Amino acid sequence: MSRIFLLSSNVATDPYPVYPLGMAVIAAALQNQGHEVRQFDLLASDGDEETLVQALNAFRPDYVGLSLRNIDNVDSFSSDDNWYLAGARQLVARIKTCCAVPVIVGGPAFSIMPREILNFLGADYGVVGEGEQLVPQLISALQQGRAVEPLQQVDEPLAGAAMSGPLLVPEYVEFYQRHSGMINLQTKRGCPYRCVYCTYPALEGHRFRPRDPAAVVDDMLRMQRDHQTDHLFFTDSVFNDRQGLYLQLVEEMLRRALKLRWCAFFRPQGLTPDILRLLKRSGLYAMELGTDAGCDRTLAGFDKGFTFAEALACHRAAVAEEIPCAHFIMFGGPEETPDTVRESLSNIEQIEQGVVFAFSGIRILPKSRLLERAIADGVVAADVDLLKPVYYFSPQVDPEWMNAQILASFAGRRDRIFPPAEGQAKMAVMNNFGFKGILWDQLIRFGAPQRSRRRRATRS
Repeated sequence: MSRIFLLSSNVATDPYPVYPLGMAVIAAALQNQGHEVRQFDLLASDGDEETLVQALNAFRPDYVGLSLRNIDNVDSFSSDDNWYLAGARQLVARIKTCCAVPVIVGGPAFSIMPREILNFLGADYGVVGEGEQLVPQLISALQQGRAVEPLQQVDEPLAGAAMSGPLLVPEYVEFYQRHSGMINLQTKRGCPYRCVYCTYPALEGHRFRPRDPAAVVDDMLRMQRDHQTDHLFFTDSVFNDRQGLYLQLVEEMLRRALKLRWCAFFRPQGLTPDILRLLKRSGLYAMELGTDAGCDRTLAGFDKGFTFAEALACHRAAVAEEIPCAHFIMFGGPEETPDTVRESLSNIEQIEQGVVFAFSGIRILPKSRLLERAIADGVVAADVDLLKPVYYFSPQVDPEWMNAQILASFAGRRDRIFPPAEGQAKMAVMNNFGFKGILWDQLIRFGAPQRSRRRRATRS
């Protein structure tokens, strides 16, 4: 068996520090096959490359695996400092100066542009897709001296039962629970929806592949027992699938009397009061909603498959149960015009007792239909290089005018965040005051708008 050093290269802390779950899943799969595994989280090590080199020299690995979580921070206001591949390239060079061993790259960011990223980083091998299947296979082939292609790709996506749970490192769990107050976990992979900007279906498949609810709850109970975890974020592309798989998990959580607060990404559609009450009983304390657009025309431009009225109904049902909601709205996408900007901002005013995060422009990525639309609209050339950030802005709207409209609409409201860096500043202040977790839920006070309306009615 081999000695394998796994490195999480992510050092970004926005929107909050996130446990390197992918590395933990690969570590579990490799350890289950008898390999000796050492995990190293660069963020939890203060981004210190000297500490990394010391760990490599002490462990003396046969192989090094590098995980890439993001290419950049997908914020059109950002500088080159938030293009993460430059740092990853430096890491690969640093690894090669102290270890004459193969460097294997993987992770969600890598799988978006594998050939381009592999060439840019100067690594030896890359795995596209689910690493807990590919990495052990690749290492086995290399151990046997077989000829191996630099890029390895999954033939068939894993069934839920074959997905590994994470092998957590206690010191890293303590770091993330201290800095963000929560750990993350995945209950299923894949996504059947067709949002034009999204790469999830290309990366994980066009259908949901759920893990066994009992196995997920086993992981949660281990987190509680071994790490005193009391807050969890589910990292599924969408938690509330149409088939109701998520309800089976929630029922298992309730059946086993799991006492743990949790949050997840939700599609703002089909969430009835009864379902929301059930979720809240199981520990749901906040919802991040992929609303994405503020009016029906731009929702159709994204191919979201629901209306703004449906999203608003879900929000109001959640408010009735006092479940905080955050909506993420992207301006400047397909079908955006001055009229849709005005309509969206007017519609957003109806989102009371909820936080709205707004974004200007949409990062164009390979394996998304937005690239096709951008080429058709003349926004980019067919041979565009997407390794560095390129953003789609509708040709029908002026970005500077649009940004000014958003800023004016959001002015003076702590529950409206634009540009994204404004949210990071607010979160940093709250973190300094000792708040942990998703933090935006602290911006909501249930009951205040209703009391305000009653006071105005009394005065009149």
